[in-house]
Amino acid sequence: MDAASLARLLSLAAIWGGSFLFMRVAAPVLGPTQLIAYRVALAAIFLLAIALLQHRAIAARRHWRHYLILGASNSALPFLLFAFAAQTLSASLLSILNATAPIFAAAIASLARRALPAPRVALGLVLGIAGVVVLASFDAVMLRPGAGVALLAGLGASLSYGIASTYAKSAPNVDAFANALGSMGAATLLVAPAMPFFPPHAPADTEVIIAVIALGVVCSGVAYLLYFRLIADLGPASALTVTFLIPVFGVLWGRVFLGEPVGLHTLAGSAIVVVGTALVTGFRPRMLRARVAG
Repeated sequence: MDAASLARLLSLAAIWGGSFLFMRVAAPVLGPTQLIAYRVALAAIFLLAIALLQHRAIAARRHWRHYLILGASNSALPFLLFAFAAQTLSASLLSILNATAPIFAAAIASLARRALPAPRVALGLVLGIAGVVVLASFDAVMLRPGAGVALLAGLGASLSYGIASTYAKSAPNVDAFANALGSMGAATLLVAPAMPFFPPHAPADTEVIIAVIALGVVCSGVAYLLYFRLIADLGPASALTVTFLIPVFGVLWGRVFLGEPVGLHTLAGSAIVVVGTALVTGFRPRMLRARVAG
């Protein structure tokens, strides 16, 4: 991996780790519906501007059903669930829960095949569950009212990502940028009509407005562009490394900007979840070294 690709990888992990920080700032003020409507709309506008500048087409008439399914399962629903959870849970815990998405995807794949997972995958599933149990049992944030429901919402968001990942394997062959723009546009159409029924909890101040813009433009629009570039340069396997780095930055940003405590249970739980995710996905450090050597 050259220096430019490494910089993109670390930047992407830092950005996606920061998304939980921005949700934690804005969700208690705007509520999940308002926040996510703005997020997906800003991302769609940003990506549409890129498409117009680069003369890209997404064949919306041909693939509109695909974009709706992807927009619902990979954007609208998980974003809403994470934003709901962000009203109660810490940014650190949210970022760790996000890392369970590949674990859910593996479980869904096994159910779809009606076959037991491979021993390595089964161990990864057990470790993923164990990591969440450690976090839920020892994190003081779980003593807040509604924390249990928020935890289930965060896990539901990761489950939705797992469903989207499973669907994508048999979905129409659409390029990554078109999937990003099409799914964000579809997510906007799905979430925006609900805005009048779920008004903000309080007026937004400057900090919240900045968080919303960063969440939409940077954490969704710019992040997609970085991710697609990594896939093109390194391949999907090496780009997957970002999954293991997101909790690192999520915990770091929560500590630095929100003063969230980082206890031994946080480090232990996140490590268990990340190891479980690595086992489920089949990731090996030598995969990345092979790419570097090549």
